[in-house]
Amino acid sequence: MKNKYIVIAVFLFLIRFISSCEKMLDIHATRSVREENMWNTLEDTRAGLMAVYGLTKAALNDNNAHWLYGELRAGDFLSPVRRDLKAIINNDLNANYESINALSNWRRWFAIVNAANLFMERSPEVRVKDKRYTENNFIVDNAQARFLRAYAYFYMVRIWGDVPLILHAQDGYFENKPVENKLKIYAFIERELLEVAQILPYKYSAGDPQQIGDYYNEGGARWQGGLARKLSAYAILTHLAAWQGNYADAASYAQFVLDNYSKGDAGYSSADFLTSSNGLFFEKRNTQMFAFPYVWSQVEASFTGHIEELTLAAPVVNKAIPDIYIPKDKILSTFMERKDLRFSVDTLGSPTSERYFSNFNGRYPIFSKIKVIQSGNQDPTFRIFTSATILTRLEDITLLRAEALAILGEKDKAIEMLNLIRQNRGLDAFSEAANGDLIDAIFLERKRELMGEGHVWYDMIRQEKIKHNNSELGELIDNGGIYWPIAKEILAQNPLVKQNSYWK
Repeated sequence: MKNKYIVIAVFLFLIRFISSCEKMLDIHATRSVREENMWNTLEDTRAGLMAVYGLTKAALNDNNAHWLYGELRAGDFLSPVRRDLKAIINNDLNANYESINALSNWRRWFAIVNAANLFMERSPEVRVKDKRYTENNFIVDNAQARFLRAYAYFYMVRIWGDVPLILHAQDGYFENKPVENKLKIYAFIERELLEVAQILPYKYSAGDPQQIGDYYNEGGARWQGGLARKLSAYAILTHLAAWQGNYADAASYAQFVLDNYSKGDAGYSSADFLTSSNGLFFEKRNTQMFAFPYVWSQVEASFTGHIEELTLAAPVVNKAIPDIYIPKDKILSTFMERKDLRFSVDTLGSPTSERYFSNFNGRYPIFSKIKVIQSGNQDPTFRIFTSATILTRLEDITLLRAEALAILGEKDKAIEMLNLIRQNRGLDAFSEAANGDLIDAIFLERKRELMGEGHVWYDMIRQEKIKHNNSELGELIDNGGIYWPIAKEILAQNPLVKQNSYWK
């Protein structure tokens, strides 16, 4: 009965916040659950916290947002037939398509912020009402809520630039607020993440002194890879610092992860494990570092909200052509080293492996690096997926440290970090004679390693800010075109918010 109650409570929380935050920042909100019926018991706090996780998961995956934001504008993927995806690829973000309109609306991200704020404001009441809710449980819960709120803001500033900063729950009537300068929001995110990093454990229900006993009376297997941890906070701090060009801090935060990843059961993945249907993207694992899993046994499979919906087609699944694909010439210019275990071709142009791509010599090469169908059984007659949305992993942070060290002039250490990844993927050690400029080589390695994980667009922006060799992208950066337009619905609801200048 307890588990049934928790599932129902989380569902009601999600319904409430998705519906009410549709009207965020301007008008009366409707409520489907009365507040007096919540915040009484330990079960309520678990439901409330899981709702914040659920809303974050929804914001990332609805309309395949994470991949459309992070992959399509980079120009590697093309779309054979979908005009909305072609518009995103061509940076035509004012095009009138339902998916683009939805992606331009920050409603779901502010639903996360509001749910996290509400949790932090109301969870102290449960400490008074239910003695089972220990101080340690309360502290760790609130650290996770703060982490998810900070992450939501980091995601939003990369998408829209300046956004409103809301630090209190909006209940009943949402106050109109103007946007805050992104520099202020960067500072807020960093403070929050640094503070919660001191509180969060390396693992849950695993004897960590910062999280005592079994978390919510469940063992470690229940929580592995599914909750924000200390390494998650330092990993996002690394991304935040790199995004701002603060490479000294990026190197420092990344070093913390590299010094301590074994404490959180993180580690490097082999090429086989990375691309196997039962590998890194399968369900939940501590090696994912920060991810949102979909578990088949917990009825979390779905037809949408996974990159496989966009990329897979015959012969991997029963779909004629993919929604997006990477052309053959682009693949060959990215994977040009013949020993690469992820993808390479022999002297006759035939693939030596199909870890990353299937049907390479067909009309549409199929990006099949991520292919968790059902419970990982790869049955091509089904198109229901359970891959985790992985936001960061150890290879990502290692290459960010390489990037930071290269910018800071610590060339030998940067090469050492780069070679950790290259050699794990079957490549020779980096040499300038063979691989060219070090910084370009690091970004190319990030592109190869993290392809399909929602990083490449942000990587391109950082690379252009360093190298200044892509005039078209440089112009977008200078004129604010890297950000998305703000949805017309938001502008109509809140007159204090103005359209991003590039999209007026």
